[in-house]
Parts: sequence; C-alpha cells; structure tokens
Amino acid sequence: MTYARQSFTEGLETLPRMPSWVTSARPETPEDVAFLSGAALNHLHLVLSRDEVPQSLLRARLALRAAEVCVAFSGRPERAGELRDAVHLLRPGDLPGPAGETCLAWRRAVERPVSIKALGRALPAFEPGQIAGWLDTGQGMPVARAAMVLEAVLTKAPRSDVPALILADIALAQALGWDYLMPLLATGLKRADLRKRGDDLRLACHRALVSSAVEAVRLSTDLARRAAHLKAVAPKLRAKGAGDAVEMFLTRDAMAPSALPLTDRAARRLCDRLVDLGAVRELTGRDTFRLYGV
Repeated sequence: MTYARQSFTEGLETLPRMPSWVTSARPETPEDVAFLSGAALNHLHLVLSRDEVPQSLLRARLALRAAEVCVAFSGRPERAGELRDAVHLLRPGDLPGPAGETCLAWRRAVERPVSIKALGRALPAFEPGQIAGWLDTGQGMPVARAAMVLEAVLTKAPRSDVPALILADIALAQALGWDYLMPLLATGLKRADLRKRGDDLRLACHRALVSSAVEAVRLSTDLARRAAHLKAVAPKLRAKGAGDAVEMFLTRDAMAPSALPLTDRAARRLCDRLVDLGAVRELTGRDTFRLYGV
C-alpha cells in the first residue's frame, strides 16, 4: 500500500460512527423522537465537517435519491437509472420531461451555496420574493422551522411537493449553519406525511430526519472510501486531462464519457481503465450510452 493510499485509509478509520443507540432506539414519545433526530443531525454535522467526505458528490447522490422519492410521490415509474438518463443523455433542444425536471430541480438546488438567486434557478416557477417569504415563515428550532416552511408552501401551493421539500431542506440547512442544502426530508418523509399539518407534520419531520441522517452518514462513509480509492489510483492515469476528469467524478453523481475533458476515444478508455482499477462503476449495464460514477 502506498503512503498516500494508507493516509486516506487511516483518515477513513477516524470518521465518527453513528452511535448504536440512535439506530436501534424505539422512541415512544414525541420528545424521544425529537431527541433522536437532534442526536442524528448533530452526528451528521460532525461527519460533514471532515475533509475526507466528498461533499459535492454526497449532495449530488442525495439529490438523486430525493428526486427518486419525489417522482414516486407523483405516481410516475422512473427510478434512479431513468432519472440519470433523463439528465445526462439530453441533447440540445430536448426536454427532460416531468421526471427529468424533478431531478434537475434537486440537482440545481444542491450545486450552489444557499441563496435566493440560486433557488430561483432551481425553482423558476416561483418569484424570489415568494421564496424569501416562505423561508421567513420558519421560526424556532431547526426541525420546527423546516416543518413550518414545508407546511406554508404546501398550504399555498398544494401540488408543489418538490419546491416545498427543497425549501424545507433549505430552512433546515440555514438553521444548522450549513452553506449548502443537504437533501434529507425528502428522503425520509412518506407521501402521507405531506398531508399532515401542525404538530403531526413536525413529528413526521423528526422521524424522517432520524432515518435520513443515519443513511446520510452511511453514504458519507461509503463515498469517502470510494473517493479515497479514486484519489489513490489517480497517479496511475496517463491520459492528458485525467486529473480534471478525476475531479469531475469526485463532484458529480454520474458522468457520460462525452462530458469529460478528453477526446471521445480517450474518455472511453479512461472510464474503462477506472472501472478496471475499481475506482468508478459503470452505472447502466448497457453496451452503449454508458454512464459512470464513483
């Protein structure tokens, strides 16, 4: 094992693990649920502060999961594979379709630091003033603020599940002092939860955040390990532009070879080489129109 790879591995061993009492507890009261969600979010906050975690890649992967949940809420059949295709295989002038629009909204929401301007790009159907007004609705502790924003949006625009969940996660991120949205509520809430209001909705948000924060920590550890391996094998790559390609893989959920800063042939060879080295995976199982990711 090289020194570089060893140092990456040692760093991963120091990533704090979610306490077992958070994952195994069976809360019986609203106070229990609120305590567990706070503990889970605090632990996730500690994990997100570590340099080993590829933050952009984590947000992109969580955004895909959030989009998948939202598409399922709407009754559509598309899942992760189809959503990746809808975004990454678009040709100039093509429309992504409803499922693709949902995926793009989440993707755009996590790409840039939280701001009204950035949210306007993710949610073009809403005016900046309207977005700011909804975010100002939230008061109190982080989960309560997120639940209030979620309720405010769904009350005013009952069919706007995606904007409501994005803005609720924004409110949570702001309350926790995070610069970027971290998709959590959408991946933990159930469709029926979106019809709840008041204390019932707040309790549903607490429950959702226990499970989604635990899963986000697990994903963080997995991606940190995969990212460390990709960085360790990067010196073996000889293709011009390989370094830039590696950085792209470390920040994006999936990549088509054509999106890499290499010629088509060199990009395909690089992707095959990275697969052989176990540094990236081919995500589609197809012989053509392939997509690759960490």
